[in-house]
Amino acid sequence: MRRVWQVLMQAIMPSDAQSHAAIELTGVTAGYGKHIVFSDLSLEIASGQFTGIVGPTACGKTTLLKIILGVHPAITGTVRLHNHCTDSVKPGGLGYVPQLGSVDWTFPVTVEEVIMMGLYTNGRYWPWLSKTERISIHAMADRLGVYDCLRQHIVNISGGQRQRTFLARALINRPKLLILDEPTSGVDIKTQHEVLHLLGDINREGITILLTTHDLNAVASHLPWVICFNRGMIAQGRPNDIFTNQILTQTYGGDIVIVKHEGHLLIANSTPLNFMDDTK
Repeated sequence: MRRVWQVLMQAIMPSDAQSHAAIELTGVTAGYGKHIVFSDLSLEIASGQFTGIVGPTACGKTTLLKIILGVHPAITGTVRLHNHCTDSVKPGGLGYVPQLGSVDWTFPVTVEEVIMMGLYTNGRYWPWLSKTERISIHAMADRLGVYDCLRQHIVNISGGQRQRTFLARALINRPKLLILDEPTSGVDIKTQHEVLHLLGDINREGITILLTTHDLNAVASHLPWVICFNRGMIAQGRPNDIFTNQILTQTYGGDIVIVKHEGHLLIANSTPLNFMDDTK
């Protein structure tokens, strides 16, 4: 199965994929009706980068993902993915993992069927699997550690297995870009680290990854690049460089305590954070 996975992944990135940005926003303003979430945002994420977006609740992170995914229109500005407008991105070229809290776990579907759903983003219409597709699904499930769960209902597996299942669904079409909304929420610390290690491995195989998260300590431990966001970009860079009291206080609106020990960061807030009332 491991060899099958390696063969599948060889086709992910074209030879010229590093010649342009994976995500490029220029002068983007986003909102809902008269309510503006952020304005005149310009942002570039390089191909092959593993990036996390951090910021308080209701700061616009999810709206930013919706703009990048093309499911919510920008009021002004342009959004390009791998040098193409979002409406011209080839089906399957973009993988997405939603927040697990938004999933209906009572829906009668097995792990294999969830992964199979990812094939429909590539123009697939028939309801049965070909031999090649089944081999691909089984290889992906084995790579992500859910092979033994393929026949199980999603309600009967653990939180970590659910996250891996939806990750397999997003990867089954070999996308060049993977976007995840809070992939470590609702799981224990051990599973958080396992998921982030797995994403690191996937990134090293050539996929650009962008995720949102509230866990600053996990970001500091696992991600090479981070964007501090609060209705606009506050700062971006390596965690050791931009996780400072000044930047994090500006991002979260509260006094942040940062402890550095032997190259590691431990981050906590010393005062209640000033979360916004708006839910966008």
